[in-house]
Amino acid sequence: MSEEGKMTLNKQKKLYYRSARSLRFHRSSTAAAAASYTMSGDSVPPPPQPPKESFARRYKYVWPLLLTVNLAVGGYLFLTPKKKVIDSSSEEIAGKSGSASVTVEKPAPSAVVAEPVVVKAREPIPEMQQRELFKWILEEKRKVKPRNAEDKKKIDAEKAILKQFIGSKTIPTL
Repeated sequence: MSEEGKMTLNKQKKLYYRSARSLRFHRSSTAAAAASYTMSGDSVPPPPQPPKESFARRYKYVWPLLLTVNLAVGGYLFLTPKKKVIDSSSEEIAGKSGSASVTVEKPAPSAVVAEPVVVKAREPIPEMQQRELFKWILEEKRKVKPRNAEDKKKIDAEKAILKQFIGSKTIPTL
């Protein structure tokens, strides 16, 4: 058998590509030499530009950063507490009246009818419970360790007030 018959398919492909490459190189070098020697002024057009990369591929390192920042801003806006709008006139009316229950009607827009808001006054705490509460607060004030002289004076003044409330016959209501 001849040598060509023994060659594997892989070796045949390698030989084919080598011969095609050498032919291409030879043709391009002779064409360039011929073009440089011609006097007619016809120039060879430049080789076509490779296609530009797409915008997304060109800035592929920016996309993760952009997505992370977008997610952080969205999370911040979603998780921050919303400010509640409170009508100041309803607070003033509720604070001025001393009745057990107060109904306050807010001025409603022309299309929406608002239900009246009922503010209930809390029941007063009995004097015995208040005295027990004052005693407990006094015990807690005695346990506190003051950090400096000003703090000690403040705690002593609070304890004196609590002792006055505990020892008095009646406790003032707020």
